[in-house]
Amino acid sequence: MTEPALRRTLGLGDAVTVGLSAMIGAGVFVSFAPAAAAAGSALFVGLAIAALIAYCNASSSARLAARYPQSGGTYVYGRERLGPFWGHLAGWSFVVGKTASCAAMALTVGHYAWPDRAHAVAAGAVVALTALNVAGVERSARVARVVVALVLAVLAAVVVAAFASGAAEPSRVFDGAAAGPFGVLQAAGLLFFAFAGYARIATLGEEVRDPARTLPRAIFLALAVALGVYALVGVALVAVLGTDGLAASVAPVADAARATGLPVVIVTVTACVAALGALLALLLGVSRTTLAMARDGHLPRALATVHETRRVPVYAELAVGVVVTVVAATADLGAAIGFSSFAVLVYYAVANASAWTLDTAVRSRVVPAVGLAGCLLVALSLPAGSVSAGIVVLVAGALAYAVTRSNSPSGTAP
Repeated sequence: MTEPALRRTLGLGDAVTVGLSAMIGAGVFVSFAPAAAAAGSALFVGLAIAALIAYCNASSSARLAARYPQSGGTYVYGRERLGPFWGHLAGWSFVVGKTASCAAMALTVGHYAWPDRAHAVAAGAVVALTALNVAGVERSARVARVVVALVLAVLAAVVVAAFASGAAEPSRVFDGAAAGPFGVLQAAGLLFFAFAGYARIATLGEEVRDPARTLPRAIFLALAVALGVYALVGVALVAVLGTDGLAASVAPVADAARATGLPVVIVTVTACVAALGALLALLLGVSRTTLAMARDGHLPRALATVHETRRVPVYAELAVGVVVTVVAATADLGAAIGFSSFAVLVYYAVANASAWTLDTAVRSRVVPAVGLAGCLLVALSLPAGSVSAGIVVLVAGALAYAVTRSNSPSGTAP
């Protein structure tokens, strides 16, 4: 029996809105600080590089999603195009990278809501949202759009207040305190965290009208709008706080609002709402990838258990929740962002390599080639601690693959 297809009801504007709701969230509130520490005023060059890599990644993912319209993302693409090992490595990178992203989003809530007890607040937020996920509560698309509208409104208010209040000094944006190429690439890797979610557009292949034409345009427009928003916010933050002040801040948008006389509580509430909404959705996504890998035997099969009445992968969600809670209670926010970016860049490197194999035409290979090279170069330019931890985790993933492969009845990867 043929399974019913999804309705193609979404137009270009709908797809762009979905992409923006996935991208503009917690990252904009925290990622500029470590980027400023890495690159100084040259962080804006890093922002452009991060956006270019995000565009290549999303474009490659859209092509692959059209060819393989099933859950699992690059875990599926790598397995089908490059072989089981690369699919496993992509899935492993996604789970560990997005687990760190979850911790970073929880710490964003902590640093904005109660800076002196950031880790305790972060851990509590993860526990509460894990309980909601286990109970079967999900963030709806309508709520996501309301949140992104709120975030955009508050960010616009901060930018306007920065220059209307006289607190901003434009000369700080071009103060010459720029780092060299390595610092710029490191900033690009850290700011890449702020674009997390852009590939959500690639999953709409069965729901948009004329997907071959609509998806590429939606990806480009959504990323262009997000880049514009981030650039304006970044200029305002540097102009108000200076690169040194921005680098030292753990809640830069709140600090900028305080300097301009804008009510800080508005920024605090918005940052917490955005981070909590992104965290709820991300915990859901990580647990589903964990479920898929457990079903294939790459993770303990108990994690594939689905609750009979609530129809949620309860053990996968609890396991993810426990790990994220521990990381959120102990990790540094900058370290979490760096490690997350490294693992997710590896994930998309596999996506671009998979897209490279779809077509032998030179024109079709330009975007995945740029994306693959950019992902690897920027990933290796991240802080040494993030890179070394990431490599250790990748080696652990490879060893896990060897174990699951040897335990498979067929002697091959599940």
